[in-house]
Amino acid sequence: MPDYPESESGAAARRGPARSCGDRGDGCAVCGDGRDCPFPFTFSYQPIVDLASRSIFAHEALVRGVAGEPAASVLERVDDANRYRFDQACRVQAIDLACDLGLIERAGEKLSINFLPHAVYRPEVCIQTTLGIARKRGLDVGSVIFEVTEGERIEDGPWFASVLREYKRQGFLTAIDDFGAGFAGLRLLADFQPDIVKLDMELVRHVDKLPARQAIARAVIRLAEQMRMRLVVEGVEQAGERDFFLHEGVTLFQGFLFARPLLRGLARPDDAGLNLPVG
Repeated sequence: MPDYPESESGAAARRGPARSCGDRGDGCAVCGDGRDCPFPFTFSYQPIVDLASRSIFAHEALVRGVAGEPAASVLERVDDANRYRFDQACRVQAIDLACDLGLIERAGEKLSINFLPHAVYRPEVCIQTTLGIARKRGLDVGSVIFEVTEGERIEDGPWFASVLREYKRQGFLTAIDDFGAGFAGLRLLADFQPDIVKLDMELVRHVDKLPARQAIARAVIRLAEQMRMRLVVEGVEQAGERDFFLHEGVTLFQGFLFARPLLRGLARPDDAGLNLPVG
């Protein structure tokens, strides 16, 4: 869910819980139960493929209008009054719909969910609703990835790192999306090392033809290796882009070359470009 509307800083959000965030025992009283968002939405799912095993590694949940309208039509309705309930509803509904579509029966395939860093009061409380729905549906929390886009302006890096650490402590996987695009990347890595880093598509575009982008890409690949993080190359549209990263040892890919987001559907391996010839 890219292009979130801007909100208060992480530090301001962190100051709120002392008075506002109530622990209901099963979740956060501010964030709600995931069923009370004031406007409807649904999801498309786009696969992340593993070319080493010729399989689907994960499906990223991308928010859409109920008739398939683009994410912006939903996100423009998010404001300070409903931000927390919207974020909670995204988590719950992304899991619910993916399970309805058969994710659990497709052993080994993960679910990636974007979240709003500014919509977290107390991570140990706010995450309980997500844990609850995963357990209710029989979904292993270790197959759920929480992504945050690097483009989010996060003024309080150590606080945000503590949010990600709590998610990881609860058993979820963590990822930085759009790495290389925005504000938080290297600073966040100094405080927390996620399980996955997703390279921004602007660094991927025409990488096979542009030496400067190749140098940056190689540096990020080596960084991920040294910090024991998996690298996903996103926004891949051309075979040459894929082949450059394959030559550099990367095997996880996402983009139109493989599959477009599928409205209320999970791509099958045969639909995910896994049979494309590799140069």
